[in-house]
Amino acid sequence: MQRLTNKRILLGITGGIAAYKTAELVRALVTHGAQVRVVMTDGAKEFITPLTLQALSGNPVHHSLLDPEAEAGMGHIELAKWADFILVAPASANFIARMTSGMGNDLLTTLCLASIAPLAIAPAMNQAMWADEITQNNLKQLQSLKPVQIWGPDQGEQACGDVGPGRMLEPLELARRLAEQFERKVLSGKTITITAGPTREAIDPVRYISNHSSGKMGFSLARAAQEAGAKVNLISGPVHLPTPERVHRTNVESAQNMLDAVMAVLPETDIFIGAAAVADYRPADVCDQKIKKNQDDMHIHLIKNPDIIATVAAQDNRPFCVGFAAETQDVVAYARGKLEKKKLNMVVANDVSSQHIGFNSDDNAIIIIDQDASTEYSQASKYVLSQKIIEHIAAKLPKDI
Repeated sequence: MQRLTNKRILLGITGGIAAYKTAELVRALVTHGAQVRVVMTDGAKEFITPLTLQALSGNPVHHSLLDPEAEAGMGHIELAKWADFILVAPASANFIARMTSGMGNDLLTTLCLASIAPLAIAPAMNQAMWADEITQNNLKQLQSLKPVQIWGPDQGEQACGDVGPGRMLEPLELARRLAEQFERKVLSGKTITITAGPTREAIDPVRYISNHSSGKMGFSLARAAQEAGAKVNLISGPVHLPTPERVHRTNVESAQNMLDAVMAVLPETDIFIGAAAVADYRPADVCDQKIKKNQDDMHIHLIKNPDIIATVAAQDNRPFCVGFAAETQDVVAYARGKLEKKKLNMVVANDVSSQHIGFNSDDNAIIIIDQDASTEYSQASKYVLSQKIIEHIAAKLPKDI
């Protein structure tokens, strides 16, 4: 279950005797490297204490929709954006009914409604409640309204003494299924090259021109692509981020360095994603020695840097090319212009004028634009959005690539 490493799991716990098993589930997830945030209903707190789950997860447990401290920063919305995956275990008949009706009358249902993260529920209830026609109709209707996976229930002896379907799946089985959610294989056999982070264009040995890119989007894309089964080459400017598991990373400084690294792996590349914030210009002359502060004014003559993604897109036998457009105004218009001018297959556009998303943020909001249409995704974690981008690429990839 190594693919749980650094995954952000939002675990919802509802009222039912199976809630006591969630201590083992949290422990298993944390042991395998997941970050776990627990959300409990009032009923869940009757079966297991928040303190137990806080100790096991290492994070505060959330249970109040209108917690004054959390809501000062729109806490429930932040939690909805934080999650890579939401699992409700156990999911009671009451919770299923409320979700089917679209009721956001507690923190857990509100989060499930407000998040675009994948959702799974692990039902647990008396066998007669599970078999009841109302419960079964609720499950069918819920799945028709929202992409939700139903894990279980298992069969066996229940706490009330009945025997039949209704037991929650065992914690280790739930942890295994969670791990499987991150083993996306839509790019098996493909090689993908991704650029990330800023470039630095030297002025002298100690000064340079750069930008605010953190590299987080490119690194999230590398992680999502690797999990989708691809061989990943990550070519990164100067950033302070760990290399995603099983990703080949090449560190570069300047735009020319980045282009050289891209061209070196281009013959084996099926898909190219230019997520790096490459400096458009560089100093025409780089001083060998540090420039002294002798004058009030300093003039630097700048010349254009090579356009990496345009160079890649102009090659014979070019890969499938995906560009990024970080704009502060007229986002869609500029992005579509970039798509057409550089003859790209797809452009991912985002508005970097907002201080809450984009550069240096863990979240983003994007519009994916191709020749046929545009698809908008509201603010979410960069990892969740990276998965959406990879899914779009896999769906649009020509069969001969």
